Amino acid sequence: MQNPSPMTAEHPLPAAADVVDACVPLLPGQPTHAVRHGRAKVVAATQASHDGLVSPAVDGISVAERLAAAMLACTLSEAPALAMHYRRLLQTHGATAAAWAAAIDAGQWPALQPARLATLLGYTAKLIQRPIDGDRAAVQALVHAGLSTPAIVALAQLIAFVSYQVRLVAGLQAMAAAEALPAQPPQPPAVPPAPVLLPSPLHINGFTDDIPPWAPWLDTVDVAQATPEQLAALDEMSPTARQSPYFLLLAHQPAILLHRSVAFNAIMFAPGGLSRAERELGAAVESRLNGCVYCTAVHAHRFTQLARRNDVIAQLFEQPAGAGCDARERAVVRFSARLGLLPHELAAADVAALSAVGLAAVDVLDLVHAVALFAWANRLMLNLGEAVLPGAAPGA
Repeated sequence: MQNPSPMTAEHPLPAAADVVDACVPLLPGQPTHAVRHGRAKVVAATQASHDGLVSPAVDGISVAERLAAAMLACTLSEAPALAMHYRRLLQTHGATAAAWAAAIDAGQWPALQPARLATLLGYTAKLIQRPIDGDRAAVQALVHAGLSTPAIVALAQLIAFVSYQVRLVAGLQAMAAAEALPAQPPQPPAVPPAPVLLPSPLHINGFTDDIPPWAPWLDTVDVAQATPEQLAALDEMSPTARQSPYFLLLAHQPAILLHRSVAFNAIMFAPGGLSRAERELGAAVESRLNGCVYCTAVHAHRFTQLARRNDVIAQLFEQPAGAGCDARERAVVRFSARLGLLPHELAAADVAALSAVGLAAVDVLDLVHAVALFAWANRLMLNLGEAVLPGAAPGA
């Protein structure tokens, strides 16, 4: 089906320096630049994700439509440097696209024409502002607007990626600002809380550490008919991705899934830095606050496996504010919540609070990455399908 965009032709975007470095900004020789580029796989996968998501190679949804969605996502997130980046790219697509940018700046995007564009931007606003409100009806509105499943997956990935990008830039800006603060004295290694393993599975306030099934609202890739590119992207993610409805849905855009898989594994499993358990805790905090039952369950379960305790998980399910069984854990939870909910308010003092309980700069970066990654993951899980809890049918 022909895309009803007013653009007469697609064209490649101009080559650019690293978008995140430019938006923070970070320069070689700066301590935060060195720390960030020490996680080279994450840096490369983040930039590759950006480039793939705004590439003309994605069919069914124009580059201009995607850039308008990205600009709106950054505007609603109060991320001015990123909004300017996507605005400039959008304005290269002609007078109509420039008018779209002006309408987004003026807050007049709900009235934009064609109606398809307004539908795309409405979906964007929902994913950015209240991802928990995502539902099958919002996805069906995209279908009725003429988007194929691969095009919907591309749009959802773009919006979710920008949510990650916003929090990554905010975290790095706070880290860069903290460079000017007086150096913290070395902290003795924290003694982890004594293991307290509560009866499991936990079921508190609608959250659980018992991982539920997840059901997609769109058709998934048939492994028997998958392309080599789709299979490679699935296998990069995990040995079980070929059996996962979630990853089989994302495989409709294999290049985008591949870069996301590289980023995911580099963030959650990189050696050194923040402990694996604390990365999982950051992921669980972000997922709990976004209301993603599935992601919360997965990462609560993994934290319990790694830490051999689940007391902080029960606290997180009960009341996220104040959760944590020692000063370090409470600081990790507070920072994760602030970055997840209010990235535009994150400041040097938030980084200093982590330094005060013994986190080194690479530890802070790993926590920023974990929280930002689940701003990405939650928006896909909540808006392309649903967790199926015991006793409930899909769509109930």
